[in-house]
Amino acid sequence: MEYHIFGDDMQAVRVCLNPGEGVRADTGAMMYMTQSIEMTTQANTSQEGGLMGALSSGVKRVLAGENFFMTIFRAQGSAGEVTFSAPYPGKIVPLNLGEAGDMLCQRNAYLCSDENVDISVAFTRKFGAGLFGGEGFILQKLHGSGQAFLHAGGMVVPRDLAPGETLRVDTGCLVAMTSSVDYDIQMVKGLKSMVFGGEGLFFAALTGPGRVFLQTLPFNRMADRLLMAASARQ
Repeated sequence: MEYHIFGDDMQAVRVCLNPGEGVRADTGAMMYMTQSIEMTTQANTSQEGGLMGALSSGVKRVLAGENFFMTIFRAQGSAGEVTFSAPYPGKIVPLNLGEAGDMLCQRNAYLCSDENVDISVAFTRKFGAGLFGGEGFILQKLHGSGQAFLHAGGMVVPRDLAPGETLRVDTGCLVAMTSSVDYDIQMVKGLKSMVFGGEGLFFAALTGPGRVFLQTLPFNRMADRLLMAASARQ
């Protein structure tokens, strides 16, 4: 798949498709497309596990607040282009799953991918992460050998973790990680830090080996500031 990422703080990705090639995207991500591109909608289900596995994956996505449907853009008759953009300022992260392996990403981080990428819901392995992790409870799993694109708010900060190395992260700042990274939720130590620290009660503990992608401006953090500013003006 040929692509070009352009823009600075509000990026978009232009995907070039040969006749018959297709790209799938989350609903509402398309910016523009050329005349040869045809758009269809299909159920957003995993290809793993046959029909029952696909239905189970679709139900999980709905329960997680994700879209059950995805849009397919396919070049018909001649080559074409389709461009996708994210709903808030940030950077686009290209991922070659054939090189990176399976990835786990935050909900709403997925932007688009080619048809060799399977998208499903991955529940975290530890109950504490599900009970207290907020955005980190349910992660999207990207599996396959194709190209995928994620969106991160603000700047992207990649980190490579050595075996046994642990990084503690605000749960909203996590964008994606390789499936080899162990993930858990830990409580902030100390009553004073919990009450007055302003960083929340919990953080994500990420343990290597593997690669982690972080974002400097989670959407929930930006939304909180906007709400505070709006309330102050009333």
